[in-house]
Amino acid sequence: MNAARSVRWAMMALGTVALVGCGGGGGTSGGNAVVPTVSLTAPANFATGLTGTVALTANASDDVAVTLVEFEVDGLPVGSDSSAPYAASVDTSTYAAGQHIVRVRARDAAGNISAWTTATVRFGGNNSVPSGFTKDESFVTRLSLATAFAQAPDGRLFIAEQRGALRIVKPGFALPEPLPFVQLQVDAAGERGLIGVALHPNFPNPAHVFVHYTTTAADPLGTHNRISRFTAAGDVAAPLSEAILVELPALSAATNHNGGALHFGFDGKLYVGVGENANGARSQDLSSPLGKLLRFDEDGNPSADNPFFNTQQGLARAIWAYGLRNPFTFAVQPVTGRIHINDVGEGTWEEVNVGVVGANYGWPNSEGPDNVSGNIVAPLFAYKHSAAVPPGSGPGGFFTGFSIAGGAFYPTTGNFPAPYRENYFFADFVSKFIGRLDMVNANAAYAFASISDSPVDMLVGTDGALYVLGRSSVTRISAP
Repeated sequence: MNAARSVRWAMMALGTVALVGCGGGGGTSGGNAVVPTVSLTAPANFATGLTGTVALTANASDDVAVTLVEFEVDGLPVGSDSSAPYAASVDTSTYAAGQHIVRVRARDAAGNISAWTTATVRFGGNNSVPSGFTKDESFVTRLSLATAFAQAPDGRLFIAEQRGALRIVKPGFALPEPLPFVQLQVDAAGERGLIGVALHPNFPNPAHVFVHYTTTAADPLGTHNRISRFTAAGDVAAPLSEAILVELPALSAATNHNGGALHFGFDGKLYVGVGENANGARSQDLSSPLGKLLRFDEDGNPSADNPFFNTQQGLARAIWAYGLRNPFTFAVQPVTGRIHINDVGEGTWEEVNVGVVGANYGWPNSEGPDNVSGNIVAPLFAYKHSAAVPPGSGPGGFFTGFSIAGGAFYPTTGNFPAPYRENYFFADFVSKFIGRLDMVNANAAYAFASISDSPVDMLVGTDGALYVLGRSSVTRISAP
């Protein structure tokens, strides 16, 4: 937790974040420990379509005297008032359109501080990024069915295209290189194809590039997904450098739910998101690697300290977490190694799950917050495919979408203002929004941006900008 932004603990309930403040403070006037009370009188909880300058008002009382009432939006101060009627205001034009959290608390003469009282609201308008941010949707163009990307320390972007081309974009160039780093022969039907790319954590020493793709090779398995390693020789793969590391099971006639993402964890292990190939029963089957987050040594062998290594056989020994439907994207937080797994839902919910060794996320027996019982680990955050009644009142608040995709942790340093650091950014392929979870303030969810392309992946660049990969472009969102 970041003390500079005050110590706040929270519970997420029905889309509204209830934040417990610093507590009674011990009192400094005769040992008084009575905490003041406060209520937010405007805007109303679940208010929608707020535009222009919006008044924030509150009532507060105390057995001694209320000395200050503080107002915040998305964890940032927007005003305070020391005398009743307590009021402040917020200019909605400085925020991205969408969900925001308004909150208020009171202090008294004895130094006691109330809990935060909150309202989940939706700002209207057409703002696609907050004030102070710049969005360049033409940073990279002319991509073809992009699926995933990674960035080298020198700034080069390695961009995977579904039909098998892994392309490089160098800093300062707005178009992909005419010749790909490598062209793979893939089955690109449905959600198959070249679906993941990662660089060795010490790239370029060694200059290893890892890919996840659907091979058409004529072998006993038939069509299946494969994880291979290539060695870079400048901007192309060295000839005959492919080392096949993992051959996943043969695929059924279903062409969806392949997962795709692969990243190195803070522990130096290679993590791979694998879908259940449209067969939910496989997600709970610990003898199958499908519907799982897998963990390998960099040579492709299941890591010996995996939770089921000693009880399963073959690739099932690589299972690190299970009960997933289609973990197309996930992300690893720098320094801490925390993992957030984005699991694409079926009929109702999209999920962000905290990666926990041996965890069962419930699919197909549960989705989102529904039917979470027994050993099932509930999602950290879930949003629905349709609005709650009233809108904003359910888990996820005003966020609605159909396919969670892309995820990136902003580090503790970078060009983004301090309140945006240590946030987790997520996107939706269909609704084309980018949201952020404020991990300092109990994972409250705020609108951050929207783009015109369909997002599939995200990363924080070496320059501190947020890069959003769409199917045909890369959008760069930066703060001066």
